[in-house]
Amino acid sequence: MSPSRASSVAAEQLELPLELPRLAISPEWKDQQRLWGHSFHPMCSYLASFPAGLAHAFIARYSRPGDVVFDPFSGRGTTPLQAAAEGRVGVGNDLNPFAHLLTSAKVEPATPSQTRTRLATLRLAWAATAIEWEALAIRVIDDRSGSGARIPAAGSGLGPGPTFEVESVPAEVALAFHPRTFAQLLFVRSSLRLDEPTDRFLAAAVTGILHGKSRSYLSEVMPNTFSMAPRYVRDFVARTGFRSPERDVFDCLEQKLGRLYRQPLPTGRGIALLGDARDAGVRAADALRARGLPDRARLVLTSPPYLRVVKYGYYNWLRTWFLGFDAREIDDRLDDAHHREPYLVFLREVLHGLRPLLADDAVVVLVIGDVELDRGRRITSGRDLAAQAWEAAAAPEGYRLAGIASDDVAPGRKMTKLWGEEAGRATKTDRLLVLGASESGRRRAIVGAQMPVDWEWPLRRLRAV
Repeated sequence: MSPSRASSVAAEQLELPLELPRLAISPEWKDQQRLWGHSFHPMCSYLASFPAGLAHAFIARYSRPGDVVFDPFSGRGTTPLQAAAEGRVGVGNDLNPFAHLLTSAKVEPATPSQTRTRLATLRLAWAATAIEWEALAIRVIDDRSGSGARIPAAGSGLGPGPTFEVESVPAEVALAFHPRTFAQLLFVRSSLRLDEPTDRFLAAAVTGILHGKSRSYLSEVMPNTFSMAPRYVRDFVARTGFRSPERDVFDCLEQKLGRLYRQPLPTGRGIALLGDARDAGVRAADALRARGLPDRARLVLTSPPYLRVVKYGYYNWLRTWFLGFDAREIDDRLDDAHHREPYLVFLREVLHGLRPLLADDAVVVLVIGDVELDRGRRITSGRDLAAQAWEAAAAPEGYRLAGIASDDVAPGRKMTKLWGEEAGRATKTDRLLVLGASESGRRRAIVGAQMPVDWEWPLRRLRAV
């Protein structure tokens, strides 16, 4: 065994960090304003997402207009949206249907005229049926047991009536809203069809205004960042006598659309895929070919799921209810319970599955956060995960190492701080593992690291290698 390999094995056994080459990419995205980038980015908050500026820093360096940029864990669509906004083909994939909806709404968006026409139609339909929906909302609110009152299914297009009322409503949903606001939400929830682009865009916009601490939100019972636990909502309402102020869903949604459409629609094409990241490379290539687009990606930029940290269904339970998704099914599907070894096996399978999509000189960037606590217990296996990902996942699949860059996240900006010891806790550092699909990709990554990036937005021009 070579000395270098022996030291690597020893470091692994002792769970010490491996020394990997540093890539001199300055985190200039930290110096930009909070909402830098396309106006669709803040459509809805989403846990553990990186800023649009970080996406731009790599899109500008490692892709040209017309190139395909891919994210197999797209979350709320930051990478594919920013890529499309910069004239690239932005492709995102996620196994979470809520994440897929957000990505799809951003990269395959409805136009302003389409959404405003649809909103006007919804207002008229509400005016004609408001009495029936308000009566249904009161029945649900008065049903303290949660077993009697039922509502039409999400996206069914059906109104109140014994034949159509098929779903129960969690008591915490009714507690969160003013009765009239709740009635409007029930109507909109039933009316919007998520398989239709305009309705999907409106539904995604509604998820961004469901709850928050200002007049632009429909309920003030919890912050906009994530949904507080149902038990917390019940206890808070009982303890404080909280009553949500009345908010008009249509007025708040109209204002939200005005903020989203502050900038023109993205100029590049976009594709949103729903499925497992391990076979996303094949599915992405197929989808690109079906649309007559280039079927090889020159850049992959993604943040794999944190090790045992985020339950995306649970922390978005109110949003998933509105969309007609089951939060428990989402968390069961995503499986956040990975320890280090199966997590690294999973990452290797993802990197293996990317191969059919990658151009020969493709650059792959993995944003990997360390984890220091697991259900309140301090662990060492979650530290320096980027180095472990290189050794156990990327190197065996033939990727070439360009280096590692660090992104020290301010304590107040790290979303996973919000639940303390309830689950895995991320550290204040994200590491960016930069790989080449081949030796030419590695060289391109190293050369591009030195390239200056234009931070004016909207951008006038981009250079890339």
